[in-house]
Amino acid sequence: QLLRAVIMLSSLRRGLTRTTSNPSVLNSVSIRTFAKESQKIVCTLYPGGEAGRRNSNILGCAENALGLKKYLEDLGHTFVVTTDKENEVDKDGNVIRVCEFEQELQDANVVISQPFYPGYITPERISKSPNLKLAITAGVGSDHVSLKEAWDAGITVAEVTGSNVVSVAEHVVMQILSLVRNYIPAHKQVIEGEWDIAAIADRAWDLEGKQVGTVAAGRIGYRVLQRLKAFDCGLHYYDIQRLTTEQEQSLGVTFHDTVEAMVPELDVITINCPLHGGTEYLFDRKMLERCKPGAFIVNTARGKIVDENALADAVDSGHIGGYAGDVWFPQPAPRTHPWRLMPRHGMTPHVSGTTLDAQARYAAGVKSILDAFLNEQPIQPQEYVIIDPTNNYQSPAYPDLRGMTQRKEL
Repeated sequence: QLLRAVIMLSSLRRGLTRTTSNPSVLNSVSIRTFAKESQKIVCTLYPGGEAGRRNSNILGCAENALGLKKYLEDLGHTFVVTTDKENEVDKDGNVIRVCEFEQELQDANVVISQPFYPGYITPERISKSPNLKLAITAGVGSDHVSLKEAWDAGITVAEVTGSNVVSVAEHVVMQILSLVRNYIPAHKQVIEGEWDIAAIADRAWDLEGKQVGTVAAGRIGYRVLQRLKAFDCGLHYYDIQRLTTEQEQSLGVTFHDTVEAMVPELDVITINCPLHGGTEYLFDRKMLERCKPGAFIVNTARGKIVDENALADAVDSGHIGGYAGDVWFPQPAPRTHPWRLMPRHGMTPHVSGTTLDAQARYAAGVKSILDAFLNEQPIQPQEYVIIDPTNNYQSPAYPDLRGMTQRKEL
């Protein structure tokens, strides 16, 4: 269902801080004038249902619309919120119905989407949206935007960096423990009226003394390491940017030059890197074969970092002891997705970064980005900006802008 609030708007220029190799111009500001006096903001969010109608703190659902409705009404914008984000196709892949999101995007100036229920901003949709100037991610992770094409079209992409880091790190630790301790089958026994101690103990271990490594030690991966230190396990990490000596010593963590060199040593692998052209299907069949037999994997980064069919085969065979996480491709995951059906998994919908606390943070961040855009101010902090082609800025978190919005055949 399409939710609308139509308003008028005064028009607009925006300024974005530029990052360059010259320290003297790091904070220079570029101003660009938009011709249109009226801006249209299109937002796709997940359906809130009864919970969303009852709880106004579920800001990320369509019913509560990130708390932006009154703010945008008062400024006079056109604000369109929809849950209808996927085209309908026939058995041959031909589009038989264009979704409301794609229709409304074609004359939009700003688009807001989120990682949990992404509106995929594909090359085709970008080419049909000549007025689009800003794409905002309500959360963290902008791989649902075709960044290369957005760059070529002059579209700035921004996200609320840091809004979910605590929430996701806690989810990672929870899922590591649920796999290692064989918690989910034990809970299922209670629900089903069973009491088979041996069946649970057969695959339950202590986390203490195990070797645990993170692929990336950025804002989330680093917090995962901090939380795991208390469990007295061996800690490892790989990242394109090494931690400081002080950080490594404080955590007691071992650095590895490559993911390939690290995974054979690990009992538990946690994936915390962004999805881009360099990490798409990083965990393919070859990488999975390098993992220690029986290793557990937790992936709260992005589904496309792991080859879904290769992973399902590895779990089925027992080579991978179990898999958990909350990220899929596409999202929502189809009912036939192989991860729904494989044994020893602890998957959830994409919820790790959308606690009520995180929603308050990313809703405030989206408003801050919009406020800057609509009031001729730089988007701050600079780390919110993923790409700004006008000022030739590209976030170091996304070194490869190749598109991630469509399935790549392996």
